[in-house]
Amino acid sequence: MAVGQYNNASHRESSRFEERRVVEAILSRYRNLLVLAIVVVAQLVLLAWQVKTNQNVRLIRVWAVTAVTPMAGVIEAVRRNTIGFLEDYFILLDVREQNRKLRTENGQLKLENVYYRNQLQTADRAKALSAFQAQTPSKTVAARVIGNTTASSAQAVFIDRGSTSGIETGMAVVTPDGIVGKVVAEYPLASQILLVTDPTFAVGVESQKGHIHGTLQCNGANCLVDFVQNEEKVASGEWFYTSGEDRIFPKGFPVGTVSSVKPGQFMKEIHLALSGSPNATDEVLVILHGVHQQIPTTPPQQHMAKPLPPPPDDANGTAETPKLSTEADSIKQKYIAIGEEENHTFGGVGSNIPNFNLTQHPAGQASAPAATQAQKPASSATPAEKAPVKAAAPKPSGNASNQAFADALGARQSPGSQPAHPQPPKPKAVSPASPNNGTPLPLGAPRKKVTAPPASGPPQ
Repeated sequence: MAVGQYNNASHRESSRFEERRVVEAILSRYRNLLVLAIVVVAQLVLLAWQVKTNQNVRLIRVWAVTAVTPMAGVIEAVRRNTIGFLEDYFILLDVREQNRKLRTENGQLKLENVYYRNQLQTADRAKALSAFQAQTPSKTVAARVIGNTTASSAQAVFIDRGSTSGIETGMAVVTPDGIVGKVVAEYPLASQILLVTDPTFAVGVESQKGHIHGTLQCNGANCLVDFVQNEEKVASGEWFYTSGEDRIFPKGFPVGTVSSVKPGQFMKEIHLALSGSPNATDEVLVILHGVHQQIPTTPPQQHMAKPLPPPPDDANGTAETPKLSTEADSIKQKYIAIGEEENHTFGGVGSNIPNFNLTQHPAGQASAPAATQAQKPASSATPAEKAPVKAAAPKPSGNASNQAFADALGARQSPGSQPAHPQPPKPKAVSPASPNNGTPLPLGAPRKKVTAPPASGPPQ
């Protein structure tokens, strides 16, 4: 029994070995064909997938890019973290030095900008001073502020002009915008100026409109006009000028405008805003010989940009009349011409009613109805027309028919008009049996039927 089982197991084992050897022999013999078949089948499957997905990129390129992309990413990450870091380090070595140079150049440019701006402002102020010197009748000399006083209780400055330039104590100092102060001490090459904002300084002032006199006293920026009665009329915004009563400033120099005014216990409280800036001025004018001027009726001109000139007129110098472009305009002109021809005043009381159906005739040409009436033979005249006339009837004018219509409608006649024989616009044959002989009937009057006369034969 055991021997039989062993024989069966060995037989099965030998059978498996024989099958494995046969398969290996087949694979070793047809290996190339099998590999080619597998590749062809895979290529066909991939081509079918490419056609189905509608892709125009070759599969070989897709495979190559897919295989190379991860490796390229790794290489680029390594290069950026190693070689790139070293390159950035060596490139940024000079950035600190370049930054320092740029800051230095920026500071120099800022200083130059401030310098040129100050030079421009100085040139503008010098130009304004020269223009003011040419306009004012007083003799002045220009000076520059070179420093402030060391006294803390007084507001004073020093200028670069002294006794060698003809400056003396008590002379007034002004600018084109307003007053500055007076000279309190002169030296050979410099002078000391007491500003108008000093509490010990006073100036006689006069209002522009009411010519009200007062005294200006300032305590820093707070300036008041004293000794003005409550009954005097001073408006806010009114200008004050120097009155010349202090014997320092000539009359007529601008001082400032009224910022607020209200009645006080004994005198008006008038607060004044100085037109100039005594504490911030750099160039001043010292009046060597003052000349009084009249208080101007208009406020002083402020230094502003020169406005542009008005645009030039057209070449012909006359405005073109717009041409008529609509039918309503032509009808309006037609009605105006008819009214002028028939002496009608549109909107006038008692004016005759024009006949807008008449045809306009040139001036000097007789109307058609009048000419037809004049050429009418005498044989065809009616019995009423053959009657003797006491006075010659006036010649029908162009507005005779209009007057007839006006009489028929009950309109009033225009002053100075005379009744005229009514005449229709067009000549028509009037029957002898007509009850009104061609005269238009009033509105609502009954019309009678006109019978034709019997035909008569030729005379024998």
